[in-house]
Amino acid sequence: MTENDYRAGFVSFVGRPNVGKSTLTNALVGQKVAITSSKPQTTRRAIRGIVHRPNGQLILVDTPGIHRPRTLLGERLNSLVTSTLGDVDVIGMCFPADEPIGPGDKFINEQLDSFPRAKKVAIVTKVDVASKQKVAAQLLKVSELREWDSVIPLSAVSGEQLDILTAELLKLLPLSEQPLYPEEAVTDEGLEDRVAEYIREAALEGVSDELPHSIAVTIDDIVQREDKDLVEIYANLFVERDSQKGIIIGKGGSRLADVGTRARAQIEPLVGSKVFLSLRVKVAKEWQRDPKQLGKLGF
Repeated sequence: MTENDYRAGFVSFVGRPNVGKSTLTNALVGQKVAITSSKPQTTRRAIRGIVHRPNGQLILVDTPGIHRPRTLLGERLNSLVTSTLGDVDVIGMCFPADEPIGPGDKFINEQLDSFPRAKKVAIVTKVDVASKQKVAAQLLKVSELREWDSVIPLSAVSGEQLDILTAELLKLLPLSEQPLYPEEAVTDEGLEDRVAEYIREAALEGVSDELPHSIAVTIDDIVQREDKDLVEIYANLFVERDSQKGIIIGKGGSRLADVGTRARAQIEPLVGSKVFLSLRVKVAKEWQRDPKQLGKLGF
């Protein structure tokens, strides 16, 4: 390989909510950089995961799912996706192998025409849960949507064909004189952001469908206690209504305690020590629709 063969650039995965974009990002990076949940619209920021190979570097930008927005938060998430996709080199559109192509997929596929600069790759995900016939039929249907630069079936969970996807994506990236990120980097997310996301992921588990969108997390402080080999984290969980506050806290504080336990299990390996986690649940009325509140919560 000559030095000129090195390629580096930005890749973004799109698809309707819950098609496995974050799971795929984490699988390619080799560790968790994006939170995952069965709830749609889990991803709220353009999270970068970095994949290092001898012949190149993939910078994966995991964006919120493109959807028809119902709130100001939804509109802001959509505009985040649009601004991100305008800058990437390759867009990988994800289609689950076990679900038919629907209006949402067609809507997103049409949106891709707005980004002529990016190469387009179709990724048929979740092949581990679909029969060979189903996968073949889905590949055929996906191929009919447009002229893709590549069409790849894979499973982020079992790891099947992930190396093929990496190789194909690298081929489509521009030549680069050097890597864009240092070798040890796996994400450009700061510690506070990653901790807040782990807490939000823990809070999303087992809540009813309307609640996930109403949850936001902010960090007040992260303190390293040298004397106790302990990291103290003070965080706030915001919801939109008093009734939701009760759901998050649970009977006698049981749900909130469970959220703390789940979150600590993820945060401790990240910070490399025991964690004391203080969670306070607060109400920010209708924050998804309020420009001022959205600004305070980082949107």
